[in-house]
Amino acid sequence: MATQRITALITGASSGIGAVYADRLAARNYDLVLVARRADRLQALSGALEKRYGVSVTTLVADLSKTDGIARVEDALRQNSAIELLINNAGAANLAPFLASDADSHDALNTLNTTALMRLTLAVLPRFVEQNRGTIINIASVLAFHARAGSAVYSATKAWVLNFTRGLQEELAESAVRIQAVLPAATATEIWGHSGVTLDSLPAGSVMTTENLVDAALADLDQGELVTIPPVEDLTLWQRWEEARLALFNASRNGTPASRYPLA
Repeated sequence: MATQRITALITGASSGIGAVYADRLAARNYDLVLVARRADRLQALSGALEKRYGVSVTTLVADLSKTDGIARVEDALRQNSAIELLINNAGAANLAPFLASDADSHDALNTLNTTALMRLTLAVLPRFVEQNRGTIINIASVLAFHARAGSAVYSATKAWVLNFTRGLQEELAESAVRIQAVLPAATATEIWGHSGVTLDSLPAGSVMTTENLVDAALADLDQGELVTIPPVEDLTLWQRWEEARLALFNASRNGTPASRYPLA
C-alpha cells in the first residue's frame, strides 16, 4: 500500500512569511495547499515550487477577513485528510490611532487575525486529536505583550493569538499534537506597506528577513519549543517574564481587596 504524503496548508502564502514557509516545507517534501487572496501570485509560487522540489501544490483563493473565505478553507481542512500541518499565517496590521479607522475596518482586521485563525484551528483539530498527530503553527507577534499608541487593535489580536495558542497547548499537553506560537518582531514583509508604518522608519538593524525568521521558527519547532521569539538571544528574559506573570496571577487569588483600597 502506498504511503499517503503529508500536506501542509499555509494561509497568507502568496508572499512574505507564508511564501518562505511554503519553500522550506516543500524542501522537506511536504505537499502544499497555499491560501491567499491573490490568485496570480499563488499560481506563480505553486508552479515554481512544483518545478523546484517535485511536490504537489494546490492553490485556494480566499479572503480570510470574509465569512465565505473562511468557510472555503474550513472545507478544505475537513476534506483533505493528508493535511497534518496548518500554518495560520494570514494577518494584517493597521498601525494607526484607533479613531483613525472605522468599525468595519477594525472588525475586518480582528476577523482576519483572530476569528479566521480560531475557526481554521477548530476545523482541523478534531482530526488531529483523533489521530493523535498533527501540528499547528500560529503566527503572533512580539506586540502580543507590548501595546503602544497606534497598535491597540493589532496588539490585542496578537495577544489573543498567543493566549489562544497557550490555552490549547495546556489542553493537549498529554497528546502528540503540537501547537507552536511564533512571535516575530519587525520582519521584512509586505505588511508594512499596508500598516501605516514604513520599514525605513524603523531603527537600523532591527528588521529580520523572512528567511531567517522562518528558518529559526522551524528549528525551534524541530526542538519542541512551544513559544518561539526568533530575535531574542537571552531566553532568561522570557523565563523571568513567565515567572512574573505567574506570580501576578497567583497573587490575585486571595479573595481580599489589597490594603491600598479603603473599605466601607
